[in-house]
Amino acid sequence: MRIDIISAVPELLLGPLNHSIPKKAQEKGLLELHIHNLHEYGIGKYRQIDDYPFGGGAGMVLKPEPLAAAILSLTKEREYQQIIYTSPDGEHLKQPRANQLSLLENIIIICGHYKGIDQRIRDEYVTLEISLGDFVLSGGEIAACAITDAVVRLLPGVIGNEESALSDSFQDQLLAPPLYTRPESFQGKSVPEILLSGNHAKIESWRLEKSIERTQKLRPDLLNPNE
Repeated sequence: MRIDIISAVPELLLGPLNHSIPKKAQEKGLLELHIHNLHEYGIGKYRQIDDYPFGGGAGMVLKPEPLAAAILSLTKEREYQQIIYTSPDGEHLKQPRANQLSLLENIIIICGHYKGIDQRIRDEYVTLEISLGDFVLSGGEIAACAITDAVVRLLPGVIGNEESALSDSFQDQLLAPPLYTRPESFQGKSVPEILLSGNHAKIESWRLEKSIERTQKLRPDLLNPNE
């Protein structure tokens, strides 16, 4: 998979995406990750990438010309199945979308900044808008990191035990069950005996029961998504 991220502040992406799972994916040759500095496509001597909004108002807007130039420089080299814009207007990122994106070959992620990007870029190039939730960030870089991490960890071969990703929360519309590790007793509390029994069928049944209980208590909306 190849992911290209266009950002006005690319330095914000380097730390999260050069460690842990994204780093392993790149080292294994399962991920090509390219971060593009929008200023390289800026206009004039000072590489301008933003301007005041027409109609007045506070804040700045990312200009269309630099973004179009960055997108076209990539799309002329290869086909991209999705061009994603990180926006508070977009669909909330959920596991089924991460699953779907992990099956693609090439993705562009545009990081929003300031008040956002010129609407004409959204109309002409963007194929999918994604939000992390109903709140506003200073820029789309954090969202781009979250999208990338959620997608990359699903690529076959990235995680040593692929069943681990398949048993994560939300994969089956349920939260994960309680987890325990050594020691068996900690501060007077013991691990549930069923987990020590070695009976895998009963353990899986217990885990499913606890997943349902936890989901009903903490996220009942997952059990009734249409309500």
